[in-house]
Amino acid sequence: MTTLEQLSRILVQHYKIDPTGLDPHAPLQQLGIDSLGMVELLFFIEDEFHVHLPSDAPLLPTLADAVVYIDDLIAKQHPESVTLGAIPAQPKAPPLA
Repeated sequence: MTTLEQLSRILVQHYKIDPTGLDPHAPLQQLGIDSLGMVELLFFIEDEFHVHLPSDAPLLPTLADAVVYIDDLIAKQHPESVTLGAIPAQPKAPPLA
């Protein structure tokens, strides 16, 4: 599951947002997430992705911004992990006989 999919699942479960209305580039405020909801979202992100957000975490205006930020945190805090937002490589085709 990609970072975007996990984050979308959080928004659907905890904020009752229609998944068809999730546009990664639309402002999160358009989804009805106020400042208190954003603080709450940061806690959900820490729990879901097992990362520690700094006290001066930047504003995450869009879902796409949040995905990039989360992937960066995972890369820094868990370098042994594969970035969750990465697209898996395709398996190699067997050699032609």
